Amino acid sequence: MTSPFYTAEHEAFRAVVTRFVAREIAPYASAWDEAGEFPRALYAKAAEIGLLGLGFPEEFGGVPADQFMKIVASQELARAGAGGISASLMSHTIGAPPIARAGRPEVRVRVLPGILSGRKISALAITEPSGGSDVAALRTRARRDGDHYIVSGEKTFITSGVRADYLTVAVRTGGAGAAGVSLLLVDGDTPGLTRTRLDKMGWWASDTASLHFDDCRVPAENLLGEEGQGFKLIMQNFNSERMGMAAGCTAYARVCLDEAIAYAKQRQTFGKPLVQHQVIRHKLVDMAQRVTASQAMLEMLAWRLEQGDNPVAEICMMKNQATQTMAYCASEAVQIFGGLGFMRGVKVERIYREVKVNAIGGGTEEIMKDLASRQMGL
Repeated sequence: MTSPFYTAEHEAFRAVVTRFVAREIAPYASAWDEAGEFPRALYAKAAEIGLLGLGFPEEFGGVPADQFMKIVASQELARAGAGGISASLMSHTIGAPPIARAGRPEVRVRVLPGILSGRKISALAITEPSGGSDVAALRTRARRDGDHYIVSGEKTFITSGVRADYLTVAVRTGGAGAAGVSLLLVDGDTPGLTRTRLDKMGWWASDTASLHFDDCRVPAENLLGEEGQGFKLIMQNFNSERMGMAAGCTAYARVCLDEAIAYAKQRQTFGKPLVQHQVIRHKLVDMAQRVTASQAMLEMLAWRLEQGDNPVAEICMMKNQATQTMAYCASEAVQIFGGLGFMRGVKVERIYREVKVNAIGGGTEEIMKDLASRQMGL
């Protein structure tokens, strides 16, 4: 990949992650998908190469990282074509930033080193059965009781929800609307917390759970920020989450393109390689056109973020652009593979199953369009 945005340091890190994925993930991706999980030891291995610490404070084991270093990480992980592994392995990138940003000093010291070393798993718990993207309407209640909060309610579709040691949970401590929302750090072994594993269309290797809080007593010191600041902290997470998803989706689209090209060159039909049929070449060009445009938009927005800009509308559009590019390329790749593309164990089949979770998670395409339109003053 040739781009003026990537320095020698970025490329050196890319080489490290590429080797890590080729050695530690790619050979096992299909088996882990079928098993519905991957070994917990993978977290520590990822931490050893600096993958888990990207962008977190160095005092807790973090590694300095700009937007382009994060893009490198997301896109190199995508080479394995296994979104479920990436989603759970990197769930701390949405669960831990509020801890680093707003946790009390003693909480940060207690929690962050374990997460960033891969010894502990962090998850974010916002979505509820009664509503997904409407964060301000959440119902899980946290009532103050002396030095504790008493938490009652439910969360669902929580990535790493089964295995997480720490859950960053959105709760209602005040009245209706965004002003009544707070964030609490809930330890995974808290009495009254139960978890139910969910079966999914894709992302099989990622544990996804519903959580039930039955009068869980959570120390008041685990409040992140102040009461009523939770909605703001959640919103601060979204730019990073959506950029990460856009980077990954664009990379999965590129994997589909690369896999389709390789297959079309070796598959023989009507006495010649599949790629020599004009209709197939045109499909590949259309895929490449979308991938190239999405990558350019992604890098432009990353550059703007590095300059201190806050292009919320464009990031919303970028997420949609990337998920739609992934959907198009996954569909065309399966079509080019033909019957083989419908078989489990093939990268393009796995990516095809993972399209919709990206178009829904982190804010649905419809929510992204509505938010972008409001930012544009429409």
